[in-house]
Amino acid sequence: MKKFIFVIAAFLVINPLYSMENKPYHHNPDGTFRNPEGSPKRDPNIKWSYKIFNEERKKIKIEFPTSHVVPRKKVLENLEKNKNENYITWIGHATFLIRLGNTTIITDPVFSKNTGPLIFGPKRYVEPAIKLNEIPPVDLFLLTHNHYDHQDMSTIRNFPYKKAKVLVPLKLSKYFRRFNDVSELDWYQEIQVNNDIKVTLLPAVHWSKRSLTDTNKTLWGNFLIEYKNKKILFACDTGVGDIYKQLGEKYGPIDLTFINIGAYNFFPIMPAKDKSVYHTNPEEALQVARDLKSKKVIGMHWGTVVLSLEPIMEPPFRFKNSAEKYGFKKSDAIVFNIGEVKKLNEILD
Repeated sequence: MKKFIFVIAAFLVINPLYSMENKPYHHNPDGTFRNPEGSPKRDPNIKWSYKIFNEERKKIKIEFPTSHVVPRKKVLENLEKNKNENYITWIGHATFLIRLGNTTIITDPVFSKNTGPLIFGPKRYVEPAIKLNEIPPVDLFLLTHNHYDHQDMSTIRNFPYKKAKVLVPLKLSKYFRRFNDVSELDWYQEIQVNNDIKVTLLPAVHWSKRSLTDTNKTLWGNFLIEYKNKKILFACDTGVGDIYKQLGEKYGPIDLTFINIGAYNFFPIMPAKDKSVYHTNPEEALQVARDLKSKKVIGMHWGTVVLSLEPIMEPPFRFKNSAEKYGFKKSDAIVFNIGEVKKLNEILD
């Protein structure tokens, strides 16, 4: 009898087809991951060309109004003044500080000059709002996926608050060995951070890759932060997909959604000028926010580094001016200046 049980147990362990029967759709049999069922897919016939991309990128004018960046001294003053308030501060790109009660959250922190391996990759044309060693004490570190403009290993290695709780999608904890408290989450998995805050990892339409051999070997996702009676969704990066109507039905209404509004134009490499499968353009971002039943939406993932070929100040202009078409007031489509500190109650009012 014992031998029979052992044989059955061994079969369950070594038989991948059997073990996949109870796996969710986004888990592939080979251990990699995929987007939610029915999500748009990139045309496999399109060939990426770094040569064309770099030639086109050189044509982009790095011009922005002085108001786009708050002086560093002013940022530090405002953070100190609001240290006991609930607030949101944009450090740049997808890096935000979010203060909720006694918990300070940082999202996708990138403080390096380059968004690529070592000294390579696109250089940021706007410095972080403050230096890494100037950020206030962080209690919760959220990482959405492993792309270089979100997972910055220099920032992770030199992060001053290693006792912060870290939440990452599946198979990303290995990058946080110096941290004390790291949890991997699958889609729809939730964790109670403290008495006031619960976080759930939700699906996103994206992908993962850091090298030539690791495509989609780690998961990606959006974070739903529930604070008392408020719901905040940090959705970066993502493309459009039917999944957002499903999430809106299950988790909506959402009080505030952060979503990417830049990195959508890869023409002439891609056939459509304003279309990226994995990054919403400004109008698509509003569509996703509407599907989520979001009351307000913050546009991010722009104005920091050239990752695509749209003019650098185009995303916020289109975002604000398209808001009413998607059922939002213009004031509900929120654009930060880098370093700006806004009180949460003023955003949500």
